Amino acid sequence: MGELCGRQAEVDAIAGLLAGARTGRSSALVVRGEPGIGKTALLDHAAAAAGGLRLLRGTGVEFEAELPYSGLQLLLRQALGSLPALPAPQRAALEAAFGLGPAPGSEPLLVGLAVLSLLAEHADGTGLVCLVDDAQWLDRASRDALLFAARRLHAEGVVLIFAARDGEGAFPAAGLPELHLSGLAPEAAAALLDRHPLAPALRYRLLAEAGGNPLALLELPVALAAERGSAFSPGALPLTSRLLLAFHGQVSRLPETCQSLLLTAAAEETGELAVVLRAAAALGATVEDLAPAERAGLVRRDDTDGAAIRFRHPLLRAAVHQRAPLARRLAVHRALAAALDSPEHADRRAWHLATAATGVDEEVAAALERTAARARERRGHEAAAAAYERAAHLSAEPADRARREALAAEAALEAGDLARARALGDRAGRRLGEDPAMHARITQVRALADFWQGSYSSAHRSLLDGAALVRDTDPGQAAALVLQAVHTAWYLGERQLAATLDRLAALPLDDADPLAPVGAHLTHLDQGRAGPPPPLADTLAAVRRRGRAPDQALLILCGAALALGQDADAHELATALAAEHRARGGAGRLPTALFFMAEGEVFTGRHLDALATATEALGLARDTGQQQWVSQFSSVLAHLDAAKGDEAACRRNAEAGLAGTTAGAAAPGAPWAHWSLGLLDLGLGRVESALARFERLTREPMRHHICATRSTPDLVESAVRVGAPERAAEPLARFERWAGSVRQPWADALVLRCRALLADDDRTEELYAAALELHDRDGRVLEHARTALLYGEWLRRARRKAEARGSLQDALEVFERLGMRPWAERARGELTATGAPERGPRPAEGVAAGLTPQELQIARLAARGLSNRDIAAQLFLSHRTVGYHLYKAYPKLGVASRSELKDLADRLGR
Repeated sequence: MGELCGRQAEVDAIAGLLAGARTGRSSALVVRGEPGIGKTALLDHAAAAAGGLRLLRGTGVEFEAELPYSGLQLLLRQALGSLPALPAPQRAALEAAFGLGPAPGSEPLLVGLAVLSLLAEHADGTGLVCLVDDAQWLDRASRDALLFAARRLHAEGVVLIFAARDGEGAFPAAGLPELHLSGLAPEAAAALLDRHPLAPALRYRLLAEAGGNPLALLELPVALAAERGSAFSPGALPLTSRLLLAFHGQVSRLPETCQSLLLTAAAEETGELAVVLRAAAALGATVEDLAPAERAGLVRRDDTDGAAIRFRHPLLRAAVHQRAPLARRLAVHRALAAALDSPEHADRRAWHLATAATGVDEEVAAALERTAARARERRGHEAAAAAYERAAHLSAEPADRARREALAAEAALEAGDLARARALGDRAGRRLGEDPAMHARITQVRALADFWQGSYSSAHRSLLDGAALVRDTDPGQAAALVLQAVHTAWYLGERQLAATLDRLAALPLDDADPLAPVGAHLTHLDQGRAGPPPPLADTLAAVRRRGRAPDQALLILCGAALALGQDADAHELATALAAEHRARGGAGRLPTALFFMAEGEVFTGRHLDALATATEALGLARDTGQQQWVSQFSSVLAHLDAAKGDEAACRRNAEAGLAGTTAGAAAPGAPWAHWSLGLLDLGLGRVESALARFERLTREPMRHHICATRSTPDLVESAVRVGAPERAAEPLARFERWAGSVRQPWADALVLRCRALLADDDRTEELYAAALELHDRDGRVLEHARTALLYGEWLRRARRKAEARGSLQDALEVFERLGMRPWAERARGELTATGAPERGPRPAEGVAAGLTPQELQIARLAARGLSNRDIAAQLFLSHRTVGYHLYKAYPKLGVASRSELKDLADRLGR
């Protein structure tokens, strides 16, 4: 294995990753740098140093046909023998992605989970090195699947290294460690250049112009020698262009038939020798014509990878393709299309035909539209958008062009390419003519693009305009648009929400439509409407009688039920939806359901459950790039930190929750963040600061949010303790109206607690007693404890110390069990003031108290009898990572086996 000149630190970093893999530790790394800086050489070094570890290697190709999962398939082809070991849904998803089986309509991130499982299986306990060069050119579907797997690696013994260029393409890899390669130090650059005997002046010039770029130091002297030193004038071209010219200079000196064969190999993304030779034959080239390129070291035949042609360096492949005359490139793509004549190659054939097209061609456009539809079925949305857009360019009829542009806009939106979706939607809208249904679809694309970019007002207007277009012709489509407008209105304010709910109620929706009962339930979010909301269970039963409502509508129902005080029903529905998403592999959609689960757990004082739920969901949101949910779950975790009195963690998580707040729009997590910071201050005795925080929630655009409503008892307590009870009058009046509309005993208990805080002494005891009677002591233990604390404090101040001790003791036990240190200290101080014997703080109780949130989740599922593979599928981990966490949990729980763990199932909870 040759030494890498001047790269000792990078070599040491790679050695550390490989050593970890040999001990079962996984890692991922992104190596970034300019072309020629040594990324490929570093990957070559990693491959050579991986003795004893299995090896997979792949590369992205800049000008390859935009086919979903093409890069992934090339990378994993040698690991497909491990497919039978995967859980059936994952195996089916990966087979569908690779065109080996029917598309089951599974979630896109199920492919990412399948990749994670496949890598874990292929590592086979001995370790695996997975290397991806030119990752910036990977198709989007492959990139997303690999990055999802990379972020979930832990204890599989897998090393995954991506090499990506600076400033070209896009390879966003947030959360993964990165290593940036810069130019070699002068001493190392000189040593590398000295491999070629050069005149002093030329040597000095090359050292200056190469800037430490290793490829330039190796290749430019060869090019200069071939051109007798006159290839380039100083500084005439950027370094990458000079390298491309240098490589092309080597190619241009080969026989013409050899150049044709090389161009064919460069244009065929797989490099598959049989396909290349069939196409090259049409151009008059044979396998013998490859020999001069092989002797020159430009390419090699890789028989270990399905008999493929591999170029010495990615820039060489690019040089062959980019510098070839246009006519020759078109001929090569036509030849490849003819060679790919079997049904399984229909998509590759369509793209080669499209690349060879020089004008309108409806036959090719139709083939590309079919390719796009297949890509969409396989969740390759970016590939579908590219195919639809290219089909639109090739369309003969304006109506077909507009329709295909509209389809491209929808696919681009599904891919998360918001700017492209908006541009395509605008273009299609100008061509569509009189087609209300299609205009409504395009309006929805624009609206969602605006919404996901934080332009809530613009998105809201677009959704309502789109609904108006089809209100009378397709009320069902209109209802779907207005339901989304309810979501956007939630961020705009109470007035906009009420107006949108009026629009929803006025739609002429057929009573048989499953959205009809959903809309009827949502209208109760407007507190000005008469009558209590129907039970969520009744609404869901009405939906089921009519069919199946979209998941988005059911998730909106979860949020509405929480806003209407139906916490238990909302948690039950969210839990069921989360289970469905887990079963389908819906890692991307799962955070939404988990958010409503976590809210219900916080509201009922189940802090350990909420911590496990929010921690898992935050990890998934980060791994899937969903910043809205990163904001929300960071703020929920801040609330749990506030309850524990962990100020540093609370402020850190609240800051993450507030990230993205602008003058025109609050961050999604802002309401929870403000409540959390207020609760922190209240618990630590900083009541004026707490009151200011809570009062921010009483103003638009947050006053109607769930957090604003649920934090009102905290606001009342803060106002009373600061000596300004009048500041609580209006918020309490709103809270009383809300409690009266939702008709829940626990809400009435909170109203009574607030009235007790504000009452004259004559009525205080009666109100506290009534509140404690109404509280759900088992289901909402925390709220009962906080009322008991306030009552005990009032009794002590009234010099009724003996009576106070019982309430204070009840409160203290709950606070200690939940680990709420500031509240426990407050209760303990009050108890001491009653003359009760002093005692130190007790640790949080329960067998699960010492487990991390992930250990708790895994232990709970294992206690229910699920296997490691079953647990892995539910939590989007590998089974080896599950085993790692489970065996860390055993000693904390005092058990030694799975059978003993089952005995703890009840004590571990949900």
